Amino acid sequence: MVMPGSPPLPFLSAGDGVRVRLRVQPRARRNRIDGLVAEADGGVALKVAVTAPPDNGKANAAVIALLARAWDLPKSAFTVVVGATDRRKIIHLQGEPARLMQALAPWIEALRTSA
Repeated sequence: MVMPGSPPLPFLSAGDGVRVRLRVQPRARRNRIDGLVAEADGGVALKVAVTAPPDNGKANAAVIALLARAWDLPKSAFTVVVGATDRRKIIHLQGEPARLMQALAPWIEALRTSA
């Protein structure tokens, strides 16, 4: 969904949902979404900080709770598909891709204008 000349975004439409690239900072001072960060492969990730430690999936649960609240989506729609024990993650949002991208459109537009 990246337009020519637009900055790359961490959102990718998938067959049964949307995938989002993340870079997570556990044990942060507060829970927050910090914008975009460049990845080594030339892509970008959404930078997310959570206060939870990276023990027994606590940070993953905190990330899902933060994103679900911010994007007004149910936590059950989120699954960590890559990087369960790594700072770099890919999460999958289950649902109709067009509907999800429409729900994320304000975030996508804000990221495009700030990049």
